[in-house]
Amino acid sequence: MKRDVPTAAAAGLVAAALTAGAGGAGASTTAHAATCALPRGGERVELVPSQFTTRIDNPWWPMRPGSRWVYRETDPGGARQKVVVTVTPRTRLIANGITARVVHDAVTEAGSPVEITDDYYAQDRCGNIWYLGEDTKEYENGKVTSTSGSFEAGVDGAQGGVIVPAKPTPGLEYRQEYYRGEAEDRAQVISLIDQAEAPYGHFGRGRVLLTREWNPLEPTTLELKFYARGVGPVLAIAVSGGSDREELVSFRR
Repeated sequence: MKRDVPTAAAAGLVAAALTAGAGGAGASTTAHAATCALPRGGERVELVPSQFTTRIDNPWWPMRPGSRWVYRETDPGGARQKVVVTVTPRTRLIANGITARVVHDAVTEAGSPVEITDDYYAQDRCGNIWYLGEDTKEYENGKVTSTSGSFEAGVDGAQGGVIVPAKPTPGLEYRQEYYRGEAEDRAQVISLIDQAEAPYGHFGRGRVLLTREWNPLEPTTLELKFYARGVGPVLAIAVSGGSDREELVSFRR
């Protein structure tokens, strides 16, 4: 197993993130895609479908159809799960009128399904990657036991959010999804000068975007996530509400 955090600088950021809290109520004004404003809380966002594309080339997480990431996720008890994320050639017309790229996310343990999800992403004209919903199923003994967390922007008040901003700067805060009471993840940019290491390889200073991510519905949880330029997410570490670790094992463009 690799060291708990990839750099000494990141270790300090863990402490800073833990003390920073998970506040930040969203502004009451409506954000508009035309201005490239990023939503922060539960405010309604007016998105213009013509300003979105399924060609996702944000350097912090380029999603070319056929790209595939394989992760190893471990928990404190030593249990290991395999996570395979694949950009499919499929698209989906979301209820809010935007056509999104379908990204398939399969979590298995000892070959058996744990959670299978289709995520929906699109990129706006400014380069922000928007997360527009997911269709998720949790499994137990081969049978679906829950679809909790599923949502689609434009259905039952659900709103899209930004998964990776076009121009991340330290301190920038944004929501990643919003479906009241079900999906309310938020994130904040911490640094663009750190480094990270995973089984797939080492990513040096200047190649790594570090964010902290939390959910107001689970106030004790906090996760640090590392994105490598040209690759995407390479490492995620739970620093509160658990101590799970997810590391990139292989990547195919």
